[in-house]
Amino acid sequence: MDRQTVFRYVKRQYGTEPDYPWEDDNAVLRHKGNKKWYAALLKVDRKKLGLGGVGTVDVINVKCEPMLIGSLRTQPGFFPAYHMNKDKWISILLDDTVSAEETRNLIDMSYELTKPKERRPR
Repeated sequence: MDRQTVFRYVKRQYGTEPDYPWEDDNAVLRHKGNKKWYAALLKVDRKKLGLGGVGTVDVINVKCEPMLIGSLRTQPGFFPAYHMNKDKWISILLDDTVSAEETRNLIDMSYELTKPKERRPR
């Protein structure tokens, strides 16, 4: 899955357009109602992730159930969240190491974990 495929998916699934708060290639995906992030797509230097080679790679940071993070980080294509809370967020390499289906499932989980809380009537 690549950046453009992610953007097409979230547009179709949630009506989300990428937001570019830093006026560069890094984008965030926000809920319409509360403006909370449910994902961030970042260009990260390969060395900062412990990868060989030179240049940058695309990653998507998503919020994740904390119980899953430890096991996901043992699999190829997953890293501690870049510039996010590493106990609640995870970075996924967008180079097809992780399947599109698994990436979509984790985006969906993040969307659910960050959606506005339903208010209970008093």
